[in-house]
Amino acid sequence: MIKQWTTALVVTLGMAGATCAVAQDYPNRPVRIIVPLATGGTADILARMVSNDLASKLGRAVLVENRTGGGGHIGSEFVAKSPADGYTLLSAGIPQAIGMSLYKDLQYDMARDLVAITQGVTAPSVIVVHPSLPVKSMKDLIALAKAQPGKLNFGANTGSPNHLAIELLNVGNNIKMVHVPYKGAGPVVTDVMAGHIELASLGLPPALPMVQAGRLRAIAQTGLTRSAQLPDLPTVVESGVPDYNVTSWYGFFAPARTPPAIIARLNTEMVAVLKMPEVSKRLVALGADVSPTTADEFGRIVRDEIQKWAKVVKASGAKAN
Repeated sequence: MIKQWTTALVVTLGMAGATCAVAQDYPNRPVRIIVPLATGGTADILARMVSNDLASKLGRAVLVENRTGGGGHIGSEFVAKSPADGYTLLSAGIPQAIGMSLYKDLQYDMARDLVAITQGVTAPSVIVVHPSLPVKSMKDLIALAKAQPGKLNFGANTGSPNHLAIELLNVGNNIKMVHVPYKGAGPVVTDVMAGHIELASLGLPPALPMVQAGRLRAIAQTGLTRSAQLPDLPTVVESGVPDYNVTSWYGFFAPARTPPAIIARLNTEMVAVLKMPEVSKRLVALGADVSPTTADEFGRIVRDEIQKWAKVVKASGAKAN
């Protein structure tokens, strides 16, 4: 028995030593960041803004590769099933958390098969209406929706944060605003301005120029705090809707079972890059709030968000295309 214990201890110590050696040698070749969403989106912008300075800190090239499709789950699954060695990373966020309950046949689990490295940015959206709609506040919108059930149409990518932002209003206020599916924010902006649909929840970057030009009327922000870009626009909670928070978030992940020492190294270097003034300034200009975290903190955020949106998806009846 003592011999067996001794053998097991030797094996365990040997494995720990091998893991430590791998971490100390990391990285010794280029690192890839997979973006599962479209070029020009928040996950893509975040990865590309971080990659150059991260490469300088790691001493190796950091390449950004887009693998889109399946609502962002094709690229995410690819990373989840990649070797857990720190050389294949993921830039992803709230769309994948929502997708855990929205898509029924996923071959990976975001909370189980990926490990969080750090959150990168958070960003609220704004709820906008066509200027002709007799609505100037959330109170007005909810009253109109109750008076005209099923008559108000909103546009959004199916399963996106902006889709679920309105569904959350439907569920929480016993109203029915009808979802019209779109493939991108650009066509949504165009159709709200043209009056083809009455309203939408939109990220700040596509919405802000049209709000400032008076072509869209913003009635509330979806996050818990006001954006610096629209300091006079109240949040949904400030407008009288309690327990409401739809804040998009994006960050970095690695395959589960990646050595903790490698996760710690990546967290340290990524957080340092995100805090660089030139990087922060560029991200803030796009309407994002730079919000790095520890790996454990980001992991808790991801798990909580998966549970939160599962309830909203179930209550709203939202389905993937």
